[in-house]
Amino acid sequence: MEDSKLKKRQKIKEKIFSLLSIAGFLACWWLITDVFQLANTSLFPSPVTVFETFVDKLTNANPDGNILGVHILNSLLVVGIGYFAGTLLGIPFGIALGWYKKFEMTVRPLFDIIRTIPPIAWIPIFILWLGIGLIAKSAIVFLTVFIAAALNAYTGITSINPVHMWAGQTMGASNWQLLWKIGIPTAVPMICTGLKIGFNTAWTSLVGAELLGATEGLGYMIQMARVYCRADLVIVGMLTIGVIGLVLSIILDYLEIILTKGRY
Repeated sequence: MEDSKLKKRQKIKEKIFSLLSIAGFLACWWLITDVFQLANTSLFPSPVTVFETFVDKLTNANPDGNILGVHILNSLLVVGIGYFAGTLLGIPFGIALGWYKKFEMTVRPLFDIIRTIPPIAWIPIFILWLGIGLIAKSAIVFLTVFIAAALNAYTGITSINPVHMWAGQTMGASNWQLLWKIGIPTAVPMICTGLKIGFNTAWTSLVGAELLGATEGLGYMIQMARVYCRADLVIVGMLTIGVIGLVLSIILDYLEIILTKGRY
């Protein structure tokens, strides 16, 4: 009982410190730009200006042709398609790569070559092949998520305790039963890590794709804001990406707790 109370108090303290750090950052930002006027506000706008720009962009399509909600929905759609496709294919691929040695010997060299190529290097060729629409951007996100999911699933499935495998074989378990009863449960924590890493790489690759070639999306909005020298709108785009990322990361953390409950 006491332990649970201490844990709750600790969590409350952590949340308070997190909120204080954000408040402190905003206060310092405000002091630098509005009170002491130490920065050029056309290049480093105040938090008040950024907030006003955020509110205005909710209904104002200038200068990029779309309101903020359209950009957010477009980016979420691209990330959603690429992320789910990448995880649905990457996790089974990584498990198969770590479980079946012949498959690993055949596919691993090519996979190692592909995974070492930076995501941004794929953007030009995908634009040439698929244009600058939804499919091209989703393909870029898919590739980065697929690699992250596959690598972590592979690491998890190859970290099985040999004693557990030996015990299962002694009891007459088939290879398929060993995979489902020992292999996959052991790999779950690393698979969850892959989901979170894949999410981060998804946003990175998406914004890169939208910066180089797109007609809508948060990356495109940031790019157009740069063209029009709108530092306030650039920061709005950056903070929007950050807040969305934070919310989705919290959701993934809760998902990890559910999937790994009782394993530690």
